[in-house]
Amino acid sequence: MQNAKIVNIPNILAFIRLLLAPIMFFLLVNQDAEIFKGIHPSWLNYFAGFIFVLASATDFFDGYIARTFNQITVMGQILDPLADKMLTLSGFIGLIIQDLASPWAIYLILTRELFITGLRVSAISEGIDISASIMGKIKTVIQMIAIGFLLMHWSGGEILLWISVALTLYSGYEYVRDFFKKVEL
Repeated sequence: MQNAKIVNIPNILAFIRLLLAPIMFFLLVNQDAEIFKGIHPSWLNYFAGFIFVLASATDFFDGYIARTFNQITVMGQILDPLADKMLTLSGFIGLIIQDLASPWAIYLILTRELFITGLRVSAISEGIDISASIMGKIKTVIQMIAIGFLLMHWSGGEILLWISVALTLYSGYEYVRDFFKKVEL
């Protein structure tokens, strides 16, 4: 029997998220481009919001499929959080450019995200598992909901953004704490 290569659906979904993030970002920051002439900016925000929701759904499904069908890979452990960060980075920077979100809130979130992503990649390279905690998953969901609300100009978006800041900073603390519990100094 030949050794068939199994397609890893979770990694494909994470890669799709990587591809959708710059498309969404393009829609958010190029609304005055000639190709969008005659299209009201709100429609571009709605379409960017649709892409964001679609990409966010891939985050749920890649994790669910990876755990359910035992398709967790080292590549996936790196690719999944990277794709999440690219998606949220695209949304948050687009929101700042459109003046729809507090630059300070975004700064705090992005600084924490970049720091923890680096910490997780370093941990993986050392064979240390600091997988996403439940708080990290809740934080991601609240961030994604906040981005969606802000993109759609729905009330409560700014409050959700600041809630996500608090959850983001707290979950960052958890990652650092867990890392230092597992690393040999």
